[in-house]
Amino acid sequence: MKMNCLIRHLLIVPVVGLLAALSLSAAEKTAPVKKAAKPKAAAKAAAQKHAYPHAGEIERLDPAFDRLVSTNAVIELLAEGFEWAEGPVWVRSGEYLLFSDVPNNVVFKWKEGIGTREFLLPSGYTGATARGGEPGSNGLTLDPQGRLVLCEHGDRRVARLEKDGKKTTLANRYKFRRLNSPNDLVYKSNGDLYFTDPPYGFIGLTNETEEAEVFAQAKSRDEFLDKHPKKELVFSGVYRLSPKGDLTLLTAELTRPNGIALSPDEKTLYVANSDPKWAIWMAYVVKADGSIANGRVLFDATELAKKRKGLPDGMKVDKQGNLFATGPGGVLVISPAGKHLGTISPVAASAESTYDGTANCAWGNDGAVLYITADKYLCRVKTSTKGKVL
Repeated sequence: MKMNCLIRHLLIVPVVGLLAALSLSAAEKTAPVKKAAKPKAAAKAAAQKHAYPHAGEIERLDPAFDRLVSTNAVIELLAEGFEWAEGPVWVRSGEYLLFSDVPNNVVFKWKEGIGTREFLLPSGYTGATARGGEPGSNGLTLDPQGRLVLCEHGDRRVARLEKDGKKTTLANRYKFRRLNSPNDLVYKSNGDLYFTDPPYGFIGLTNETEEAEVFAQAKSRDEFLDKHPKKELVFSGVYRLSPKGDLTLLTAELTRPNGIALSPDEKTLYVANSDPKWAIWMAYVVKADGSIANGRVLFDATELAKKRKGLPDGMKVDKQGNLFATGPGGVLVISPAGKHLGTISPVAASAESTYDGTANCAWGNDGAVLYITADKYLCRVKTSTKGKVL
């Protein structure tokens, strides 16, 4: 979720034809099989790997943080020039990363030794009427069969990319009313899909007379979103979609539900609330039927958000149950008990005026690499802990 849609010039050269019509599995399966490199050749290839510039800083607040992120760890800047990078997911079968650029309505693919290429365009808005704001896909994940599943702002749905390049709508309505703009998602091992649905996708719709009047009368951006003429639901929900396609509203208590993640044992559901007046991470007990109960505030970053750029956003959990949660200042590492252990900041505090915050993260490679999307940047940091790779 981007707080300000600033127009920037993309520095990335799109490659025509690398659309999702080349499905995740099909694109990789058609690649020619290569013989294993000889030891000397492999060593030479490793030595020729690209050296990425370092970025940002790492803040250590508790000795426990050093066991998760080595004291000699650095943040590598892999690519830049995006408008608002979001929703990364690592594709193990092809050893590459997919991530959204929400305002530009595109999913990019990054691969070691190759760089960034256009993968899916459009990614989240297929309407015929041109629009601005945040129309593209946001959160991305893989389903149990390895297919790409997207939260689509513009088309207001959760959709799955099929092998033939077509999309299947998984959820777009709750009780006959259109969803707001699905934001982030996570699968449980039984196939249940949990996702959030804030109203950020309403930003930048065509300047119709009715919409212009509401915007002019609104006292704030949030009031404009809540009273948007195309908004059909009076709340922002957290949902569970069963493998059979049944959609259940889990909670409507959060004003801006955003990032979402499950604990390693799947007994706790974490949800970020990106409201500057109530910038928190919630923890809910996951019941046997998939519903949630006993919500509690795990960590309150409301005061921190007044000092640092960013709000609670996308997150992942390591195998020990620690949250790597994007928010004020970067990626906050929070223990299962709710203690802030440290922060991985892709952009140094002294340069925060040049970016709008850190949006999301994902485990990749062998699970000991954290990829981070932060405004116009794609970064990574190698960790001592490991997370689940899809």
